[in-house]
Amino acid sequence: MKEELIELIATVLQVLRINMNWMTWNLFLAFIPLALSVWLFRSRSGRSWVWWLGFLVFYAFLPNAPYLLTDVIHLIDDIRTIQSVWIITLVLIPVYLLVIVAGFEAYVISLINLGHYLHRIGKSQWILRVELITHALCAIGVYWGRFLRFNSWDFITQPDALLTRGVEELLGKQPLVIIAITFVVLLGLHLLMKRVTLGFLSQPQNSMAIHSRSANRNTPKPG
Repeated sequence: MKEELIELIATVLQVLRINMNWMTWNLFLAFIPLALSVWLFRSRSGRSWVWWLGFLVFYAFLPNAPYLLTDVIHLIDDIRTIQSVWIITLVLIPVYLLVIVAGFEAYVISLINLGHYLHRIGKSQWILRVELITHALCAIGVYWGRFLRFNSWDFITQPDALLTRGVEELLGKQPLVIIAITFVVLLGLHLLMKRVTLGFLSQPQNSMAIHSRSANRNTPKPG
């Protein structure tokens, strides 16, 4: 029994060690557009050529955030390796859930920052349309990354391959179905997570407003 437990723990540690490499790398790529969104859409910097370059890089890397949703395929392989219900439930699934949610939350906050920018420049009516276009572009990007193994920097390193193989693949029936399903998933999860995130972010403000009103009521009137 003790030997079996030691062997099981060793297997879990080995699986986590192997997964840690790609999880860390994919999270790093997912947080690049988040960091760019803070600089592009929350700062007061003007739209210079540097801003537009950052904007292009932002959209080139943005699909990396929802891409983590597809990494659930690795969980299936890990389940076959470990075959322990308790380890799968208490270790593997929480780790995968944390990584996937963190990546998608980076996507949600990035779009919230983009929406904040559009609202600030008086283009609030564009927010929904921009979000839908972004979901569509990211659905294509996720397909390119998962099935064609393209990376964000391939726009610079091999643009010819993106314009030939990448575009040709989009004309097939199966890729279109996969992209359409991905778009629907991104749309639904974004609507849900955006509402949760905005609700969470508004809680401190509501608490401060309630505290301020309470303090005003408790302040004695002069005279």
